[in-house]
Amino acid sequence: MTSFSSRLDAHANSLRALSVPLLRGSLGVVFVWFGALKVAGATPVADLVARTVPWLDPGTFVLLLEVVEVVLGMALVAGHRLRWVALLVVLHLCGTFLTLVVQPTVAFRTGNPLLLTMTGEFVVKNLVLITAALAVMSADTPVRQRVAQVRQR
Repeated sequence: MTSFSSRLDAHANSLRALSVPLLRGSLGVVFVWFGALKVAGATPVADLVARTVPWLDPGTFVLLLEVVEVVLGMALVAGHRLRWVALLVVLHLCGTFLTLVVQPTVAFRTGNPLLLTMTGEFVVKNLVLITAALAVMSADTPVRQRVAQVRQR
């Protein structure tokens, strides 16, 4: 059992270096993909967004949101300024929870917050994406810290 455990530890250690880049890349692909589906008009999510913020012009707001999602996704894939990009991703995803407040009948069955509709599940799953973005943000070493490390060598 010990040899299996130590082999498992070795694999886990080798995966540690890959896990954050893979998480960052997959989060980026999801953002590009979902944003592109909205741009193409191939998803009903644009209607949900428009109904969630009825005080904003739906055409302008949804288009802006689509472009922002694609740009954030591309920035995640590229790995540029990850702390700022991840922060914007978190803020964007937090905004999706507005649906639960503004349209509770769309998110909850029979008004029960424990009984989610498909839309409610779609929104609540963003907790996982928020956590992924926070992990990416926390793994990015600030430039000043990297410069200090290079100077110490």
